[in-house]
Amino acid sequence: MDIEKVLLIAILHDEKNEERFYYSLNELKALVDTAEGEVVETIVQKRPSPHRKYYVGEGKLAEIKEIIDEKEIDVVITNEELSGGQSRNLLEQLEVHVIDRSQLILDIFASRARTKEGKLQVELAQYTYMLPRLHGQGTELSRLGGGIGTRGPGETKLETDRRHIQNRMDDIKRRLKQVVNQREQYRGNRRKNRLFQVAVVGYTNAGKSTLFNNLTKSDSLYEDKLFATLDPLSRRMKLPSNVEVLLTDTVGFIQDLPTALIAAFRSTLEEVREADLILHVIDSSAPDREEHENTVYQLLSELEADDIPIITLYNKKDLVNVEDFVPMSHPYFIISALDGADQRTVKTEVEKVMKDSWEYYAGFVPERNATKLAKLKQHTIIEKQDYSEVDHGYYVNGFVDPTHAIMKEIKEFQHDESSNHNRS
Repeated sequence: MDIEKVLLIAILHDEKNEERFYYSLNELKALVDTAEGEVVETIVQKRPSPHRKYYVGEGKLAEIKEIIDEKEIDVVITNEELSGGQSRNLLEQLEVHVIDRSQLILDIFASRARTKEGKLQVELAQYTYMLPRLHGQGTELSRLGGGIGTRGPGETKLETDRRHIQNRMDDIKRRLKQVVNQREQYRGNRRKNRLFQVAVVGYTNAGKSTLFNNLTKSDSLYEDKLFATLDPLSRRMKLPSNVEVLLTDTVGFIQDLPTALIAAFRSTLEEVREADLILHVIDSSAPDREEHENTVYQLLSELEADDIPIITLYNKKDLVNVEDFVPMSHPYFIISALDGADQRTVKTEVEKVMKDSWEYYAGFVPERNATKLAKLKQHTIIEKQDYSEVDHGYYVNGFVDPTHAIMKEIKEFQHDESSNHNRS
């Protein structure tokens, strides 16, 4: 498919923070790039509020028409959500495909969903967004054919049967409920096995997937585009003590995420709520780094996950002057996800957090119980292991999750140790 030429239009409101506005506009350009379009021109109009009928003023609209003809624009994208009326009026006037920021994000999610659940969630979000805006949309979309903003249900004559759409939404919700129940069952099994869970979160394109891949030595998708990861992915990560934890990569957070999408992806993001520890990855070179951090904290709060311990990782250290770097969050580390030494630092820090929340133990494991020693190595962080030729066994101390089933065996080891001391 040919790369589509895109014209961006945005309103700089009187009350808007100018820096945040231009940051949002740059992000919109990055979203277009991710959707494989090319931004040919950007039009910014200063006005107290968007025009009720056309989003931009009528004089600006005439200017936009000329640019569309002159530069052969395929798609016009607005930086804010359009009402159904604004969308229809713009399309009527401009005679090219018109979408808003929310539709663009939904479109990217539609193209990137890989799992059955992900696809259902995107479809539900698209219907939720489009249902109030359906009047007159379907014929226009079918006339315009494919391209940015038409992936998923947008390609059909949606307005012909609202009842059919409502039924389809109910069906998707039912199917998603089943998936959520299965996921809860899976989480329950994980809780029973009591693997320490670490969630990797961050603003989109911060380098989460690169770090995830390097920490777990996996080869999941990562690329320099927004929303490279959509469906959550969990893999085991081995720590310096050889204990394994479960690491989960999550969808990238973003400012002004469509409400429909936050609701639809809530069950996916709930993986974060299950975590014992969060690794918050931040692009240290991003000009709007603090905005990125605040967006993530706000969404964590909405997910009720803001009470989970966090290690902040300022990534891409090769792109900043480390000595002059001023962090917003603590505790923090400045890293490169590609650097082996930094990857080891992250693993060591994860281990430290585990020790802080776990219980110290010390005990004696007789030589004949070598399999139990292997279990200790698998499920606890062993600090010290000394073999005693006199007692024919191992004196072991370390840290253990007090809720883990292995505590029962540790209590036996501790009892054995006291028996040994009593005999000597």
